[in-house]
Amino acid sequence: MSFSNHLRKLATPIWDAQLIHPFVVALGKGTLPERKFKYYILQDARFLGDLARVFSAGALKAPDSESALRLTKLAEETIVVERSLHEGYGSRWKMTATQMTAVPMAPTNYAYTRHMLAVAQSGSAAEITVVALPCAWVYCVIGHHLLKKGPPAKNHPYRDWLMLYASPEFAEVQQWMRKEGRSMGNDGWYGRKETNGRIVYHQFAV
Repeated sequence: MSFSNHLRKLATPIWDAQLIHPFVVALGKGTLPERKFKYYILQDARFLGDLARVFSAGALKAPDSESALRLTKLAEETIVVERSLHEGYGSRWKMTATQMTAVPMAPTNYAYTRHMLAVAQSGSAAEITVVALPCAWVYCVIGHHLLKKGPPAKNHPYRDWLMLYASPEFAEVQQWMRKEGRSMGNDGWYGRKETNGRIVYHQFAV
């Protein structure tokens, strides 16, 4: 079993619950109230700023130039590509990018991003990749899950969101992160010492 699949297996109850969460189900159907989607997007806009910082920290600690370049690119794409999606919705709500990023973080969002930033500060490049992996991997899985019967209708209110996270380009991101996390941690986290396995699992599952 691959390293990333080992982590996913350990987190199976949490992983499976995400696909049937009422928010996710309603998002896919297009029945999610816009006020709830707006709340999520505004929180995600705040989250992405910290995620870009995490990728940048990973680039600084990367073991080789290719990994450093890719993590730097991920930091840029997090800001440019995903922020573009958010700003598109922001224009619908007559909000500027500055206004969107000025929205206070929810306690859960704050707690999660502090966890990621703490790993970025003290962890290795491999650990940083692992702590950021659930975001890319879960979004990809949800995007494909919601579009398993085909692309959304042209008038689907959240079509742009669904199309981005079900795209081949986004799938490639999580595939690279899964492979790179394993190769950068080639000393065998979960096989070398039980303690190391628990630490990495905690970073992934939180």
